[in-house]
Amino acid sequence: MNRTEERTATWTPRQARAHFRSGASSPTAGWSRGHTQANLIAVPADWAYDMLLFCQRNPKPCPVLDVTDAGAWTTPLAPGADLRTDLPRYRVWQDGELAAEPGDVLGFWREDLVSFLIGCSFTFEWALAGAGVPLRHIEQGRNVPMYVTTRACRDAGRMHGPLVVSMRPVPQHALEAAIRESSLMPAVHGSPVHLGCPDALGIEDLDAPDFGDAVDRAPGDIPVFWACGVTPQAAVMASRPPFAITHAPGHMFLTDTRDEQHRIF
Repeated sequence: MNRTEERTATWTPRQARAHFRSGASSPTAGWSRGHTQANLIAVPADWAYDMLLFCQRNPKPCPVLDVTDAGAWTTPLAPGADLRTDLPRYRVWQDGELAAEPGDVLGFWREDLVSFLIGCSFTFEWALAGAGVPLRHIEQGRNVPMYVTTRACRDAGRMHGPLVVSMRPVPQHALEAAIRESSLMPAVHGSPVHLGCPDALGIEDLDAPDFGDAVDRAPGDIPVFWACGVTPQAAVMASRPPFAITHAPGHMFLTDTRDEQHRIF
């Protein structure tokens, strides 16, 4: 871990959110050690039940941590935070098409938006590292690679779409620890959905992720795939609601919640 990574790892979530509110942008893997990170998706209120049902029917990629009232931009997961400004980068969607990727969404916010905060696998990376599992994307200063699979999620009303996964290369000797540590945190995706051959998920080229960055794999590394909170974005692209706001993949919301609050002991 370089000096910048060590500095951001020790920042409090409040410091990180202020940094992003000031206009800075960066993927958040390795930030605010010991604190929960969350995906964001906000949809109009008349689509909120469909989204909630989609999450309930697909809990592995969409573990819900909080749901706001319509128009609200605050959450008890981070008192004083503003969901419109405190993420490093957002995506704005119109009819399932990406319309903008701004640093804040103050100019896009609507009073009918219901926001969903969904668990993120960045949260359990500290446990993986503590158990001796290397994190190649952090070592290489890159965003985690994410892939759209050929596995369909369970439909929910108007919401449908494919499973999205994140991938971390893990050496054989660390596989048991990676599975054990992540499985103890089901609220942030839990255990892997697949190990080994990417073809089984319909992934043709690990060096061409749909989101994030490709990572260099060491000899003997095995690709390990976890369900990813970008899955609701894939559902937005497939289901085409008239409007939505999400985080940019890998650019998460830093909450004040501690990792251990989501850990099974």
